[in-house]
Amino acid sequence: MQTDPRFLEVIDFDYELPAEKIALHPLAQRDASKLLIYKEGVITDTIFASLPSQLKCGTCLVFNQTKVVPARLVFEKSTGGQIEVFCLEPANGEQDMNMALGNQSPLQLHCLVGGASKWKRETSLTQTKENIELRVEMIEKTVDAFTLQFHWSPAHLPFSALLDFFGQTPLPPYLKRKPNQADFTRYQTVYAKQEGSVAAPTAGLHFTTKTLEELQDNKIRMESITLHVGAGTFKPVKAAQMQGHDMHLEWIDVDLVFLEKWRNQLDNPLIAVGTTSLRTLESLYWLGVKVAKAPTNKIPTLSQWECYEMEKAGLSIEQSLDALIQLLKKKKLNKLVTQTALLIAPGYRIKTVDALVTNFHQPRSTLLLLIAAFIGEDWKKVYRHALDNSYRFLSYGDSSLLWRRR
Repeated sequence: MQTDPRFLEVIDFDYELPAEKIALHPLAQRDASKLLIYKEGVITDTIFASLPSQLKCGTCLVFNQTKVVPARLVFEKSTGGQIEVFCLEPANGEQDMNMALGNQSPLQLHCLVGGASKWKRETSLTQTKENIELRVEMIEKTVDAFTLQFHWSPAHLPFSALLDFFGQTPLPPYLKRKPNQADFTRYQTVYAKQEGSVAAPTAGLHFTTKTLEELQDNKIRMESITLHVGAGTFKPVKAAQMQGHDMHLEWIDVDLVFLEKWRNQLDNPLIAVGTTSLRTLESLYWLGVKVAKAPTNKIPTLSQWECYEMEKAGLSIEQSLDALIQLLKKKKLNKLVTQTALLIAPGYRIKTVDALVTNFHQPRSTLLLLIAAFIGEDWKKVYRHALDNSYRFLSYGDSSLLWRRR
């Protein structure tokens, strides 16, 4: 009987992660990280620089080309204390962070606030430097964030200029350190193009220009999509069962040309670089199913549990992509921009890819549940091997190439 992910016990996806196994800093060389390869139940160890030699000619790698914005702001209080503001997403729900970066003053955002108890609601926080001023007001406290209003002068400057001027690299909270100059480049993939994420798609941090050139020389195809990593990536699963956990909507941006290429080359192996790329590809399949089953002129979105309710649709990838492509052409759009909250957990059947390049994730996290859905109970075997063989964990940690169990 197929598992219903809503009733999964989160404690079943726990493991002991010693603090010394967490990589606090990146290695000197991106591609010097270890690479664990899992295929048909067998684990082998190598280094990431060898990835091009591990893949067959004709394989296609799909990268998430999102770019991390300097979304961390530190304000000094007149009393000497500090308040940290971590920008997450526009408050209106109609824009992604990429769109908001072009906005002029004022702008409302959902944010995490460090030291919020020290911030009196009736006062504003201010930074001034070189005739540029940024002022922030607290509007309201939401369930798991704050709504803040940003004002700046000169008001004609885009918000991106303010973040470039005042912002810092938004390192994951579990690193428990301040960002340094190295993080500015290393917490960013070498192929990042489209600004809009508040966290890096960390599977891509291992790739170097040399690695990409070797992949091309070996006739490995490389395609790009975009998922802007949002607030949900930092949200721990606190509920006892998955039905009590809410996934944040994240924006995806995919070119029509990519959809057409994918549709025409379905016979070749497809590998997602990172969980964000995998979630995007799987979301595209289900968005196509929605369009095929209920034709519409509107661009659909995908909620957290919706795919499980459509599981019996029985559409092929070809049929799904055809429906999505036809909708975009009908609307004369050259790209698909929409939102997904897809949760991939055991009980979910992967539709689109053969393998996944990914790092090693936190216990009891939605990312670990995705890995368990991808390779089954062998996730425990893989993580035990990594722990026993000095692999480095989390964002700046080592990598793995996981082939899906058939």
